[in-house]
Amino acid sequence: MPYATTNPYTGKVEKTFPDATDAEVTQAIENAHKAFLSWKKTSFADRAKVMQKAADLLRKDIDAYAKLLTLEMGKVICEAKAEVELSAAIFEYYAKNAEKLLTPEKLPVANLAEGDAVLVHEPLGVLLTIEPWNFPYYQVARIIAPQLSAGNTILLKHAGIVPQSAAACEKLMLRAGLPKGAFKNLYAAHSQIELILNHPFVRGVALTGSEGAGAVVASAAGKALKKSTLELGGADAFVVLADADLEKTVKWAVFGRHWNGGQVCVSSKRMIIDDKIYDEFVKRYTAGVAGLHAGDPFDPATTLAPLSSQSAADELKEKIRQAVTLGATATEVGPKVPNQGAFVQPTILINVADNNPARNWEFFGPVSMLFRAKDEDDAVRIANDSPFGLGGSVFTSNPSHGAEVARRISTGMVFVNHPTMVKADLPFGGIRHSGYGRELLGLGIKEFVNHKLIDVVDINAAF
Repeated sequence: MPYATTNPYTGKVEKTFPDATDAEVTQAIENAHKAFLSWKKTSFADRAKVMQKAADLLRKDIDAYAKLLTLEMGKVICEAKAEVELSAAIFEYYAKNAEKLLTPEKLPVANLAEGDAVLVHEPLGVLLTIEPWNFPYYQVARIIAPQLSAGNTILLKHAGIVPQSAAACEKLMLRAGLPKGAFKNLYAAHSQIELILNHPFVRGVALTGSEGAGAVVASAAGKALKKSTLELGGADAFVVLADADLEKTVKWAVFGRHWNGGQVCVSSKRMIIDDKIYDEFVKRYTAGVAGLHAGDPFDPATTLAPLSSQSAADELKEKIRQAVTLGATATEVGPKVPNQGAFVQPTILINVADNNPARNWEFFGPVSMLFRAKDEDDAVRIANDSPFGLGGSVFTSNPSHGAEVARRISTGMVFVNHPTMVKADLPFGGIRHSGYGRELLGLGIKEFVNHKLIDVVDINAAF
């Protein structure tokens, strides 16, 4: 199926793009390698100018970039603008910090080693990045900003439903002054991923996507002996302790589950509430969800977006039906969503028993699973009873105790009194079925560099 822009609100196919040929893919790899040979020698100062220019261009043309997000995947317009700004902040972060993050490290050798030992961080070469549709700019920015800053070059295989956003990313970097070929958008078919990874010029792959896609790509990368990082699904726990401020907590719960239409790896999918306040929380949360307004994502009054496609909406509805068949109770909440657009009625699932397989599913849309915890220890048990381990949060009126509880939750990120957050200066990544590796900060920029030891040893040293 070709890459296509289909407006998820109107259902209209706006534009289609053909898949790249094998010859075009190979040429892009060769061009990226040629660009790498010069880009890796470019000074950090000159690379920083490109990153800062990209940030400036995103901010200057924020309305146009945001409009494209809303058109292609249905993101409400205010959230689309926020994504553009977040992407700009990431480029700016690396413009300011890349050189410092990759400064050679002098090792404190003593009796265990000899010489003047230094650890340097050198780029690997051409990288492949495979990105999803739910954050068409942010997902790309958080890999290309650090890796281009490190001196690598990149090929992008974006999701099939956001081809114009993908093209906009490439055009942005060219306008920012990046050498031609150093970042190339490829409308590559899934069948061409192995072709790319097997090419000797390609040195690694970063994927954000589903568990299934991650397993396939990691396997192909492993066979080719290429480095990979994976950011996969999530079912973040939203733990509400007995002493939580319910008014604030419920507001964050509604937001944390429903921003971006609920189509976020780190949205608050599993709400785990202490028995003492469970009933009151459910009452308030249901009212909060009912207050969401589904409609045209270009309308500033809309607070609940359609899903990215009709097929995504149909898949989510089928998952709800399966969960109920397996024993869960589903309650639809709020006014009926419009018939026009890829909408799913906000739904609350309860009575999801320990032996119900749906307990371990990721519902990618406005579906909340609510769990009653006997006490704090039981809440932690439920939080950790998941194949995923991406983000999570703990709500309490005692932040220091919240931090103690956060340490007991087995995920890559835990926030106290806030849903899982994404910022330019916070690391991102998870464990178990949520993947491996980290993006952003120094952790991200060092994922695809050669940590090379250079040790100058006194040739006159005695043997």
